[in-house]
Amino acid sequence: EGAELATGGTRRGIVVSTLAEARFFAAGGFDDILYAYPLPGGRLEECAALAQRLEAFQLLLDSPQALALLRQHPLPPGKRWLVWLKLDCGNGRAGVHPTDPGAMALARAITEEAPEEVTLVGVYAHCGNTYGCRDVQAVQAIARATTSAVLDFVTA
Repeated sequence: EGAELATGGTRRGIVVSTLAEARFFAAGGFDDILYAYPLPGGRLEECAALAQRLEAFQLLLDSPQALALLRQHPLPPGKRWLVWLKLDCGNGRAGVHPTDPGAMALARAITEEAPEEVTLVGVYAHCGNTYGCRDVQAVQAIARATTSAVLDFVTA
């Protein structure tokens, strides 16, 4: 009910942290889900099933190896892997640092190497490094730094 309220009844554009959550929302009629965790290679079959079932099942990508894995497992005709490039803007958990030349190379590879198999939807950053903050100013400083890093990357 909360997700339906949050989406204004559209049942689109939600973000989940686990495949169990993705399956739960898919069973509830949601058809546009972002799985906000870098591609779990060992669970690619589950991801493929959701990608085939939903109008838009989206994944995070943060390595050339993950892109290669998707390319080795294309979806059926009419479907593409929908991916967001995961940027690490200071959290240190997952993603490629936006100033790393490999980040731009990966973005180009996603868009140029297999556009009929994989579509770059956008870039994604998570400010998990705010969890240790003790005041609003510290959270805001991290949010500003993350926003700046993402905008600099997108502009480049």
